[in-house]
Amino acid sequence: MPKQIPVPNELGKPFWDAAKQKKLVVQHCAACNTNHYPPKQRCDKCNSAAPLGWKEVKGRGHIMEYFVIRDTRIRRLMPDQPLNLAVITLDEDPGLNFLSNLPGTPAGQVPVGGAVEVLFEPVEGSDLLIPEWQVIK
Repeated sequence: MPKQIPVPNELGKPFWDAAKQKKLVVQHCAACNTNHYPPKQRCDKCNSAAPLGWKEVKGRGHIMEYFVIRDTRIRRLMPDQPLNLAVITLDEDPGLNFLSNLPGTPAGQVPVGGAVEVLFEPVEGSDLLIPEWQVIK
């Protein structure tokens, strides 16, 4: 499936740089030991003025929920309809969620609660890799 081409900004650049190395990272507040994703300017738990660092995570999670997209207006996704959009909860921090179309899982056949692991897919027309999630069988 063709991927949207992300345009990393200064805040998210470390996330995309790590993805190019096939590493999944999240922001981390050392002041209160809280992880953050998506990237934020400052910790919304303790509001510390210290900059948030980055922490590598293992890239395993579970499917919280999903829905099937049958009519998208995003041109790059139109040929692949219908397609899944799943919410993935990170095992290391259940407060962090990622989105995935679950490559290799037929539309509507998503095992809610099923285990997943991250993989990194190339983006056509870019040197970026996108973190995606696949069901562990």
